[in-house]
Amino acid sequence: MDKIHIEGLEVLSLIGVYDWERQYQQRLIVDVVLNVDLAKAAESDDVTFTLNYAEVAQGLSEFAAKSEFKLIEALASNMVDWLLITFPVLQKVQLKLSKPDILATANNVAVEFSREKFH
Repeated sequence: MDKIHIEGLEVLSLIGVYDWERQYQQRLIVDVVLNVDLAKAAESDDVTFTLNYAEVAQGLSEFAAKSEFKLIEALASNMVDWLLITFPVLQKVQLKLSKPDILATANNVAVEFSREKFH
């Protein structure tokens, strides 16, 4: 299956359980793998036959900025659902959402979701 990867996408979101976390938007990192048929794009060299990954990145940034989830689990799950609904050509989405600045003793905390369309 063909894949488009977007790695290290920085987004801002109001996220967290504690009051001090909810005072300002926090930096999150999105890594996403988008399974989509790229054969026609590769064969034709025509952008109209591929997924516009700039739109995907912008959409994820806007989605995160507007959300007010407490848990990264909830935000990540909803991001995956949004991608599958918004971009019908997607066959499967794997999304890792990282909260790198939350634990002083760890480089990162992340959750990962994977879903595919059932036809």
